[in-house]
Amino acid sequence: MKGIIEVISLFLGFVSWVMVFVALQNQYWRVSTQDGSVILTSAIFENLWMSCASDSAAYNCREFPSLFALPGYVQASRALMITSIVLGKFGLVATLVGMRCSKVGGENYTLKGKIAASGGLFFLLQGICTMITISWYAANITRDFFNELYPGIKYEFGEALYIGWCSATLAICGGSLLMCSSQLKTPREKTSYSHRRAEVGRVLSTVSTPHSVPSSFSKKVYV
Repeated sequence: MKGIIEVISLFLGFVSWVMVFVALQNQYWRVSTQDGSVILTSAIFENLWMSCASDSAAYNCREFPSLFALPGYVQASRALMITSIVLGKFGLVATLVGMRCSKVGGENYTLKGKIAASGGLFFLLQGICTMITISWYAANITRDFFNELYPGIKYEFGEALYIGWCSATLAICGGSLLMCSSQLKTPREKTSYSHRRAEVGRVLSTVSTPHSVPSSFSKKVYV
């Protein structure tokens, strides 16, 4: 049972890690709204790195020219997404080493369980970073959309945000499962633990029991 949970957790963590890459490279983080617009053939869409415009005849993209000219939440979103990728990589490596079915690290299952739990923690942190990024970005889109005094272009959610939410959910589920599975004990570990306790009890009882010396030996003198 414990091995199955570890495999499922690794699968969820790997899929969520790949989806972070997909969301980060996706150009549709926010898309200009068609609400109240007469021209429906043109659209503007952006991600964390570039802004694109398309119409019926052309498709053009340009990268943001200045880092410091970007809004603060976009800069923070870049940093959090890159951090999420790094944490996910650490989580994958730690989980592969700490799994019971893996031959890496020998057969010290106590140590491997701790390594697997650290992998679950990395996946959990990855999901939290991704969730903060996507939710923060979506909150700014929502705020500007419903602000009647906002003078700029209003946007709606792009498909990358939904990919990011799915990635965060999978990472949090995988990390939580892995951390919980590290607390479980297999029947072999339970038997081994009870056997060790019985051995220790027998040793202690043997040490504490006094051994009497026969009186016949005291009457004999050996030269």
